[in-house]
Amino acid sequence: MTDVFTPAKRSEVMSRIRSTGNAATELRLASLLRAEKITGWRRHLSLTLPPSPPRSTRPAKTSQPLTPPAKAAAKAAAKAKTGTAASARRPRVRPDFVFRAQRVAVFVDGCFWHGCPRHGTRPRQNRKFWDEKIARNRARDRHVTRRLRQLGWTVLRLWECALTRQRQAHTLARVKRALGK
Repeated sequence: MTDVFTPAKRSEVMSRIRSTGNAATELRLASLLRAEKITGWRRHLSLTLPPSPPRSTRPAKTSQPLTPPAKAAAKAAAKAKTGTAASARRPRVRPDFVFRAQRVAVFVDGCFWHGCPRHGTRPRQNRKFWDEKIARNRARDRHVTRRLRQLGWTVLRLWECALTRQRQAHTLARVKRALGK
């Protein structure tokens, strides 16, 4: 059956759809944590990250003093060049599980959406799009993990497949080790 929307309209429609999370895998981990009597966690607690430091903090040298309008224009140009205007917003991250007291953030990554090396599959249709999409997801994961670690958090990234019966003992041991229990 052919699509009733143009590609541009379909893209607009799809961009408005928001995910509801990976509820089944998160509920599986929550039940494992409860069974092991691991407490102190909250689901989907929003953490605000400070903006990333700009790459270059040294202002450009000029030979003449700037007038106030020129100073504002130079400042705006510097922000646009270094990208600090976009990073001035305080980005938020919502780990699947947060242990605030121990400063541990746990993410449960889906094998498909995050490109699990064992179980990640790629659709045959529109392969280029999916390869780029999963690469962006993985790059965002690396960035978030790095920023949280810079702020003193311990970050655990668990694959969806790590919650199976065969691997759950190993997964729970990782969580306990991160919590210092």
